[in-house]
Amino acid sequence: MKRNLKQHALKLALISAFALGTAGFGVNSYAGQSTGTFGVSATVAASCTVSGTNLAFGTTVNALGGNVDATSALTATCTNGSAYTIGLNAGAATAATVTTRKMTHTNTINTLNYSLSTIASGGTNWDDIGGTTVASGTGNGAGQAITVFGRIPTGQTSAIAGAYSDTITATINF
Repeated sequence: MKRNLKQHALKLALISAFALGTAGFGVNSYAGQSTGTFGVSATVAASCTVSGTNLAFGTTVNALGGNVDATSALTATCTNGSAYTIGLNAGAATAATVTTRKMTHTNTINTLNYSLSTIASGGTNWDDIGGTTVASGTGNGAGQAITVFGRIPTGQTSAIAGAYSDTITATINF
C-alpha cells in the first residue's frame, strides 16, 4: 500500500508539472534567446498653405469723399519652424500694379483704384513675391492670422456708380 501511495504521488507530481508547464507557468520550451536592433527614421518636409477672407469695403463707398479703409485676414499654416513670406499679386484688372490695384466695374470698362498694405491702411503697398514689402513669419504648426489692410483713396472722379470687384492671389514661399 505504501508503494501504491508513492507511485500515486509520483504520478500526481508529474501530471501537475506537465499541466503547469503547458499552461505557461513553468517550463520554457525555447532553447535560448537573442536580440537585435533596427533603425527608425523619418524626414518632416516643410509645408505651408495660405487662405484668405474677402476684403469688403462696403456698399456706400463715396469715391469723391474721404479714404475708405477696410481689413481682411490671411491665414498661413506652416510646419513648425518653417520660415515663410507671403506676396499679393496686382489683381485681375487690366493695367493693375501692386502700386495701383484696380477693381473692375460690372460693365468691365470702369475701374476703382485701391491699395493693400501689411501694416496700416494707406501704408506701403504689399508687393508680390520677390518684392520688398511682403508679410513674413515662422510657422508653428497652427494657423497664423495676418491682417490685410485695404484703402480706396479719395478723389476718384472717373468712378461711376455700381459694383466693383477684383481677385487677388496670395502666394506663400517657404
